[in-house]
Amino acid sequence: MFDPVEKLKEFIRHPSVSTDPKFREGMKGAQEFVSSLLRSLGFSVDVVATKLHPIIFAQRAGEKHWPHLLIYGHYDVQPADPLALWKTPAFEPTVIGNRIYGRGAADNKGPLLTNIAAVAQALEDNPKLPLRITFLVEGEEEMGSPSFPKFLEAYADKLKEADFVYLSDTALPNENQVVLTSGLRGLALLDVHVTGPNGDLHSGLHGGVLLNPIQALAEILATLHTPEGRVNVPGFYDDVLDVHPWERDELKKLGADEKAYAQFLGIDTFYTTPGFSPFESVRFQPTLEFNGIGGGYQGEGTKTVIPSKAFAKISCRLVPNQQPDVIKQRVMDAIRARAPKGVKVDFVDQHKGDPYVVVPPGRSNTPTDQSPVLARAFRAAEQAVTEVWGRPPIYLREGGSVPIIADIKRKTGLDSVMFGLFLPEDNLHAPNESFNLDVMKKGIETTRRMLVTLAKG
Repeated sequence: MFDPVEKLKEFIRHPSVSTDPKFREGMKGAQEFVSSLLRSLGFSVDVVATKLHPIIFAQRAGEKHWPHLLIYGHYDVQPADPLALWKTPAFEPTVIGNRIYGRGAADNKGPLLTNIAAVAQALEDNPKLPLRITFLVEGEEEMGSPSFPKFLEAYADKLKEADFVYLSDTALPNENQVVLTSGLRGLALLDVHVTGPNGDLHSGLHGGVLLNPIQALAEILATLHTPEGRVNVPGFYDDVLDVHPWERDELKKLGADEKAYAQFLGIDTFYTTPGFSPFESVRFQPTLEFNGIGGGYQGEGTKTVIPSKAFAKISCRLVPNQQPDVIKQRVMDAIRARAPKGVKVDFVDQHKGDPYVVVPPGRSNTPTDQSPVLARAFRAAEQAVTEVWGRPPIYLREGGSVPIIADIKRKTGLDSVMFGLFLPEDNLHAPNESFNLDVMKKGIETTRRMLVTLAKG
């Protein structure tokens, strides 16, 4: 059995930023690291070429009647910028106390390696473990998985051989409480561009005779929410899935503290959908957010200019039953209808992802066609979590997105068991990202026990 912490250090040292061509060698190094590690465990590894970054498809063969799980993860990471805010080098892993710091430590290199280590331990204990295992590890999750649809078309039949998907790309509320995630929000992203005059203008010579594109954009964006916090787009909430009573009961078990949450965020007051607490809002409600805005002079000092153009980046997090294309169209229609005279509005369509929800066994609205192996997997996970962590897991929807999980469900019918491993304080996508090594240790043992129980049937 390899040392998981040392292997994680090696993994983090590969600067695998998928969005930036400057990190192509880092991407190659990370892919080869995962492929080599899986080969060392006896997996047959197929490195599937794409137009951007390869997808790793690794299999452990076995008898057809054995349970078969598909373990998902990704080897790419977010850019480390701004580098000046890192206290340790972003791609030189550093252990401080019970944490390992480095870009990708928590998203998703630490959790992925946790699951690989659990498989390694289970197979070391029993090389003849009656379990088929497939690893699907991609290199484009942090850029919207553009190569995945084509891969899914080509490999759908092989993926359908599995009974369910298992992944650890979701969150824990704290290091003592496990959440088995029952839902993920989808995504609908777009840019809006507002154009006024043909070129930038001197604000003294021409100010006061035309509508400034920045002003026009600000006025448009201000209409997209009500003062109470609802998204002010016609039809935006039409298809939102109702919250089931069992989901509210599960959330109550969390015992979350609103005051502590506000302090963690550094805010004085919450701005949520009316009728929903902040903890309900991030799990059960859709959003429309402004992720970036620009126009005019951005440098030091001043430049008295009326810009020709202004832009904003918009993302919508969607809940089950909402459709990304429908939401994008409704947002664009609202913006066009509210654009003032004197400017032109254009859009750039960005990536999207469907929301996903799965109902755990034993809930009142469990689908009757749910895979019996999936139900066994949930119960095996519940048992393992209870034994290792000292308390049972909670089933909660999560505010984040893993779009390919819905893609896999739509194409293959496979549902997912999502075992969260990263924490709010892990600083995903931000400087000083880290991963709790105590969580990693317990995560390895939890997944190992789950695999052994599932193999016993």
